[in-house]
Amino acid sequence: MKSDKISEAVVRRLPVYLRYLQELYKREVTTVSSQELGLRLDLNPAQIRKDLAYFGDFGRKGIGYDVAYLIDKIRQILKLDQQINVALVGAGNLGHALSNYNRYVKDNMKIVAVFDSQPSKIGSKINTLTVLPMEELVKTVKDLSIRIGIITVPDSEAQRVADYLVEAGVEAILNFAPIIIKAPAHIRIHTADFTTDLLSLAYYLENEAGKEEEEDVKS
Repeated sequence: MKSDKISEAVVRRLPVYLRYLQELYKREVTTVSSQELGLRLDLNPAQIRKDLAYFGDFGRKGIGYDVAYLIDKIRQILKLDQQINVALVGAGNLGHALSNYNRYVKDNMKIVAVFDSQPSKIGSKINTLTVLPMEELVKTVKDLSIRIGIITVPDSEAQRVADYLVEAGVEAILNFAPIIIKAPAHIRIHTADFTTDLLSLAYYLENEAGKEEEEDVKS
């Protein structure tokens, strides 16, 4: 595997492949071609073959990919063949939603601890998890070997939370706060900014006013 040549875009497509392959496996489909994957996922089959070829030779000419085998390989590539513990900071509505979703995730990446700074939330339950105070974050991260932190706090608190997570020893952060957070170079940060994504969709909406003017001119 030539990891120095693998772009972030390739890595982000791997979970997409994995999700569809798992759907095929549930339907007892045993093999799938890059053409079918491309059709279902709206991707170029050549791009799919190239993505997978970075990590090994998984397909057979004229047959395609063995679904179960490729699922195992992608899980290994994404390190989902091992337990990855996650901490979530921010027990608000979004934090609750993510923690509830945690119940249905079949992979080995699990939210194992939830933290908040508000006294009214500390000690409350989200499914089987008890919301812990921020003062226990560093110790809990170390005790549970937590490797990833999720931030779902207001933007004014996000950097402080990120600093706590870095101090605790996490290796990566998923940030839902609408702010750019800073961390040492060895900490991987992904920002899930759905506000920006939602607002940017407005650009692609059909201009109804423009349509009406055009129709008036034609009439």
